[in-house]
Amino acid sequence: MEEFDYVVLGGGSGGCTVAGRLSEDDARSVLLLEAGGDGTSWVVKVPMAAAISVPTAINNWALQTVPQRGLDGRRGYQPRGRGLGGSSAINAMVYTRGHATDYDDWAAAGADGWAFADVLPYFKRAENNEQFELLDPAFHGQGGPLNVAALRTDNPFHGYFADAVREAGLPWNADFNGAVQDGLGAYQVTQKGGERCSAARGYIHPHLGKRRNLAVVCRARGRRILFDGRRAVGVEYERDGRVHVARARHEVILSAGALHTPQILMLSGVGDPAELRRTGIALVHELPGVGRNLQDHPDFVFSFESATTDLVGLSLRGAGRLLREISRFRTQRRGMLTTNYAELGGFLRTRPDLTRPDIQLHFTVAIVDDHARALFRTFRLPHGFSLHMCLLRPRSRGRVTLASADPRAAPLIDPDFLGDPRDVDDMVAGFRLARRLLDAPALARRTTRDLHTAGISSDEEIRAVLRQRVDTIYHPVGTCRMGTDPDAVVDPQLRVHGIEGLRIVDASVMPTLVGGNTNAPTIMIGEKAADLIRGA
Repeated sequence: MEEFDYVVLGGGSGGCTVAGRLSEDDARSVLLLEAGGDGTSWVVKVPMAAAISVPTAINNWALQTVPQRGLDGRRGYQPRGRGLGGSSAINAMVYTRGHATDYDDWAAAGADGWAFADVLPYFKRAENNEQFELLDPAFHGQGGPLNVAALRTDNPFHGYFADAVREAGLPWNADFNGAVQDGLGAYQVTQKGGERCSAARGYIHPHLGKRRNLAVVCRARGRRILFDGRRAVGVEYERDGRVHVARARHEVILSAGALHTPQILMLSGVGDPAELRRTGIALVHELPGVGRNLQDHPDFVFSFESATTDLVGLSLRGAGRLLREISRFRTQRRGMLTTNYAELGGFLRTRPDLTRPDIQLHFTVAIVDDHARALFRTFRLPHGFSLHMCLLRPRSRGRVTLASADPRAAPLIDPDFLGDPRDVDDMVAGFRLARRLLDAPALARRTTRDLHTAGISSDEEIRAVLRQRVDTIYHPVGTCRMGTDPDAVVDPQLRVHGIEGLRIVDASVMPTLVGGNTNAPTIMIGEKAADLIRGA
C-alpha cells in the first residue's frame, strides 16, 4: 500500500495534464497510474507509425461496439490509446478546439464556468504554438507544454487541395482555432521537431526523475475505486499479476477516458442500480447517468486510387520513395514520415441557415479502409487518398455498460450510430458537399479509381452506402456528463455527485460533443481541473 495526496487513474490526455500540473507544487504528492507502457517508443514518436497502432493492439485497447442498428447490424471499431499519453499517443495529432458556441452551450445547460470565455485561457495556457506570430494572439498561446506546429511533410497535395477548394467555390481558412472556424485548409498538429507531441511528452516525460513528488506507474490496470462510506480513499489496481492499493489523502482523479471511466465507476459500485444488479456488483452510490449520453462523430470515408507516390501506398516505386523518406526523416525530421495522414480538411455548413459548421472533412494522404485494418488482412495498399466526412453534432445517443463484473473484460459500447434518422439526412447533405470538393478538377484528375462511391448519386444510394461504411472518427465523449440535473454524473467542478474526494478529468465529462477533434479540448479540461483542485 502506498499513499499520496492525489492518485490519478489513467494516463491519457486528461490524466497526464492534471498530474503534470498538480505536481508543479512540491508540497503535493501525485501518483499517476497507467494501464499501458511509458509512451516513448518509436511507434509513438514517428507520426507515420500511427498506421501501426490504430489498426492493431499495439498501444491500443482495440475495442469494438455492439452491433449497430443504424449500420445494418455491423460492429464498429473503437481504437483507444493504451500507454502514457492515451489516445494522444496514437491519434492523427490534429489540433482543433471545436466551435466557441459549443462551450457556451455547455454553460447554458448547467456547466457554469465552462463557456468559451472561461475555457479559452486554458487552451492558451496549454499551447506552445510555433506559428504564433502568424496568428491572432487573442486565440493562441506560447510557452505551454503542448507543442502545436505546421506540418513538415512538404507534400504537393497541399497545393492541389487548395486549388480544389478554390475550384469548388468553398471558403479557405488558415486558422480553424481563430475567430472563424468555417473553411478548409491545412491542419496544425501536435508535433515538435517532426515528432509526435503527446500529452505525456508535454506534461509528464520532461519531469520524470526530476520531480520527486511525481510517481508514475505503468502497466497498472485499474480495477476499482475504494471508498470509506461515500468518500473515495484510493484505487485498487493490478500489476504483474498482483493486486495493489494506492491510497489518496485528498482526492482520487479518474481519467480513464469516455469508455473506461464509466466502466471503472460501475465496477466500483457507482451507477444505475439495475445495471449493477445485472452484473452482481454491490451498490455504493446510485448515479443512473453513469455510462449514458455516449456521443461520437459518425464518419464516412471516400477513397480513391492514384498513380503518384506522393501518396502513401505499397509498390516498388513506393518502396524506393519510402527509403529516401526514412533517410530524410533521420537527418531533417521532415517529409513523409512526419505525416499525420489527415493533413488537410476543415469545417463546412451544409445549409446556409446554420449558425455554425455541421460537418468536418479530413483529407488523408493514404487510402484508409476499415481504419487501415484492411492492410493487415490483404497486405495490399494502392497509392491514393481518402476524404473523411463526419457529422459534428449527431442527435443519436448511446451508452457504455458492463459485460461482466470482471475488470479485465471490455465494456459494452453502443454509440447508436445513425440511430436517429435525422443524422442520416444530415450526412446525405454532407456527402453531397464533400463530392463537390472531390469533383473539382485539381483532385479529380489525380485519381484513377473511385473505390466505394462510383455511380452513387440518389439519396437512397447515398443512405445505403452510409449504412455500409460509417464508423467512428475516434471522438467518444459524454458518458459521465457534467451538469446539475439528476442525470449528470459530475458537477461543474468535476466532482462526482454524491461522492467526496472523487473527480473525473477526461472527455467523459463533456455534456455534448464539440464541433471538432476532441484531444485539445480534453487537455483543456485537464488544465482547468488542476486549477479547480488547487483551489479546493
